Amino acid sequence: MKREAGYAPCVWAAVLEDMKLQTDPKTVAKLAAERAEENMRFRSFLKRADLGIEELDALVHKHYEEVESRIDCCACGHCCHEALPELQREDVVRLAGGMGLPQEVLVERFLVPGEEEHTFTFATRPCPLLRDKCCSVYGFRPHDCRSFPHLHKREFVFRLMQAVSNCAICPIVYNVFERLKGELWH
Repeated sequence: MKREAGYAPCVWAAVLEDMKLQTDPKTVAKLAAERAEENMRFRSFLKRADLGIEELDALVHKHYEEVESRIDCCACGHCCHEALPELQREDVVRLAGGMGLPQEVLVERFLVPGEEEHTFTFATRPCPLLRDKCCSVYGFRPHDCRSFPHLHKREFVFRLMQAVSNCAICPIVYNVFERLKGELWH
């Protein structure tokens, strides 16, 4: 793997161990804003990097597992304040059933048409189903919510703009992105 002025792998493990995780959503949003230009440069670097798609995915997945195991999403809930998930038809059916509402009532009370045809999103932010940093319909939540922050998926290199945006929303994404910058770029 070609690195731009990086640490040797044995030194890198010690650096990661010492790296403090940023878990406060306000701090993460502030730091992500301060590093917005740097994050865009890193995005460009990753697009051109001499890394295979699978190799980058393996690094992202490794860091995601390490960071995600140390941050409690239910203690944060920041994504529910900032993100607007896209709901597919099956999400509406599952959510309406879980809430004990007819689909039409769910759509009328909580949703608006999404950007893609035949999709919806929540009409308000924060999510109207959020209660004390927790989803009140957790078992029935939309697929986009179940999948967030999307770092477990394959082909990370094709979702870099989403990752850069999510750095300001999600402490997990922010910390994974910082670890990637440290390992591959700095």
